This record gives sequence, C-alpha cells and structure tokens, in this order.
Amino acid sequence: MSVRWRDLDAFNHVNNSKYLSYLEEARLHWMLSVPGQGLDEHVAPVVAAANLNYRRPIEWPAQVAIELFVDRLGNSSVSIGHRIIDASDDSVLYCDGNVVMVWIDRGNGRAAPLPEAVREACSSH
Repeated sequence: MSVRWRDLDAFNHVNNSKYLSYLEEARLHWMLSVPGQGLDEHVAPVVAAANLNYRRPIEWPAQVAIELFVDRLGNSSVSIGHRIIDASDDSVLYCDGNVVMVWIDRGNGRAAPLPEAVREACSSH
C-alpha cells in the first residue's frame, strides 16, 4: 500500500488515525477473498475493539505491507492480529496489535455465530 501525502499530519509523518484506515483496507481485501464475505441479509461483522501499538512513525514517501493473522477464533468473533511493516524491509515495524471482529445478527444487534465460511478461512491460513 502506498502512503499518500494526505495521510501526513503537522509533524510530516502518517497520522495515527490513518493506521486504522490502512488496517481496515487490508481486512476488507481479506474479506473479499472469503466466500460469501461473511455477511448476508442476516449477519454482518463489526469492529468490537482495536489495539494498535505504534512502534515508529511512517514517513512519506513509503510503501507499507500489512500482515494479518488469526490471533483467536471464537464462537461469534475473530481476533485478527496485524503488523504494518515497510514493504521492502520487514524488519522495520511501524505498528502491531489486533482488531476484534464480532458477527452480529442484523435484526436484533446481538452476537451471531461466526459464519462457517469465515471459520474455514481463518482455520486454513
């Protein structure tokens, strides 16, 4: 992913809120690879928690890589671990942490069982 000029803040590095956008983009690309995308007219995923550890600033210009992995698989949720690294040098760690995604019933807003396609995608990677 390319760091955009508009992502910078007054200190000339990527604003911390943009890290969340980068992670969201990576999760969406992953979700598009899941058959049925884990959502339908009955259930949908929502972010329940986000933990980001900012390890070093990202400066422009830069190319970053976002690594996602399953931290924990629950009955209605998945904790997705993440790392934002330099695309050309994976020893340069900008951020790590995790995001908890919970699948909810669209009708009542309560937790719903994790869709089987999502469970399979998380188990096979």
